[in-house]
Amino acid sequence: MGSPDTLLRYVIGEVRIKDPDIVQKSGKEIHPILKHTGNPEDKVEGKVFEITEKELRQADEYEVDEYKRVSGDFLSGCNAWVYVESDDENRA
Repeated sequence: MGSPDTLLRYVIGEVRIKDPDIVQKSGKEIHPILKHTGNPEDKVEGKVFEITEKELRQADEYEVDEYKRVSGDFLSGCNAWVYVESDDENRA
């Protein structure tokens, strides 16, 4: 279900996935990714979910090197984990 919220200072971009297994499973090399801009005008609408520590570990194991987990600031005032671009080398 999740709660609607807006992530601040990010935009949605694209990243080239290097892991051939993920490319094969998804059927595409280019995936969407959150990119930090620092610009207060930039926002991404989505949902915030409450998950268990076990679910968070599973999400960490699932994500490939092109993503990293960071704490994000949301319009509601909450902070939540988000998976974002790990570096600029993977830009599509």
